[in-house]
Amino acid sequence: MKIVSYNVNGIRAALKKGFIEWLESVSPDVVCLQETKAMEEQVDTSIFEEAGYSHHYWFSAQKKGYSGVALLCKNEPDNVEFGTGIDYMDHEGRNIRADFGDLSVMSMYLPSGTNMDRLDFKLTYMDDFQKYSEELRKERPNLIVCGDYNICHEAIDIHDPVRNKNVSGFLPVEREWIGDFMKSGFIDSFRHFNKEPDNYTWWSYRANARTNNKGWRLDYGMVAEPLEDRLKRSVILSEAKHSDHCPILLEVEK
Repeated sequence: MKIVSYNVNGIRAALKKGFIEWLESVSPDVVCLQETKAMEEQVDTSIFEEAGYSHHYWFSAQKKGYSGVALLCKNEPDNVEFGTGIDYMDHEGRNIRADFGDLSVMSMYLPSGTNMDRLDFKLTYMDDFQKYSEELRKERPNLIVCGDYNICHEAIDIHDPVRNKNVSGFLPVEREWIGDFMKSGFIDSFRHFNKEPDNYTWWSYRANARTNNKGWRLDYGMVAEPLEDRLKRSVILSEAKHSDHCPILLEVEK
């Protein structure tokens, strides 16, 4: 199974930048989208169906034009779960999961901590999501959580770790959490295969950051440890430019 995860920073904007043509060329089995910024009824979903994704599922924020996640699937899942059942998370449309046999694939959009109120919200979300994932893995142990985590784990994952040490996304408390999340039973699939620096998934629109590759690795394909032997590949698709993020891709045996 080939899985792509992509924070599109607005699906309608991405579609105007050639997203469908790119999607058809990569041809993943499942696409995890984040920050769709649209209700399903605001999108011409027939274009996804024409591209081979006849099964698509949308979980939008209550606030229009904000947040939102979606799944595009070539094959129909056995089950789809919209949200986590935790109200404050679900009001912002941050989690959607599809089950295929013994494999579960989640698209997650973890909040950013742009100010103190949102940082507190993010920290609460992180703690509650970890508890939720631990319970979920009791019934769905083969879980993949793809998405924008809005955290760089290590210094290797950010272009300027010294200057950004007090910036949300690289705060010690955030880095500790994502480390603990992995210790709870997840593999950072990209780092499983690639230990090299200068691999990022997000760049500011300012100061030619992308051209100069001054980026952050915020997007992860976290794979539950029971799937380690089934994990075949995990790469960053930095050539795709429909967003300030780029997609990631991972492959697992079904």
